[in-house]
Amino acid sequence: MGLLTGKYRYAIETAKGFNLQGGAEERDGKLYFKGSVATQDQANKIWDAIKTIPTWPDEIIADIKATGASAATTAQSTYTVKSGDTLSKIAKELLGDAQAYPEIFEANRDQLSDPDKIKPGQVLKIPAHARH
Repeated sequence: MGLLTGKYRYAIETAKGFNLQGGAEERDGKLYFKGSVATQDQANKIWDAIKTIPTWPDEIIADIKATGASAATTAQSTYTVKSGDTLSKIAKELLGDAQAYPEIFEANRDQLSDPDKIKPGQVLKIPAHARH
């Protein structure tokens, strides 16, 4: 375990408690927090936990997003990519809107680097879609 991982254990445990989709990784003397939680309130509480350490501005690089899903809809579904699928086709099928494909891409940044490159057999997280 790295020095910062131990120092920010409270913040990491807080993030885990809120089911942060992502994680914390220590490299080059900084702790990178990246991921999403269901509500802005949860994201704020993770920030509050980070800020209990006075030196946090020099040690933390954080990208914590709130997906805006309510507690009732945080159960993410998954989808296994089939041959011929595209993110927009999956978005149309599962979210009812082909233009929602960036939401699927963002939810799967851990395994996708390009929205046009998905492979059959990949299991994608399908975010609870914010209906407009």
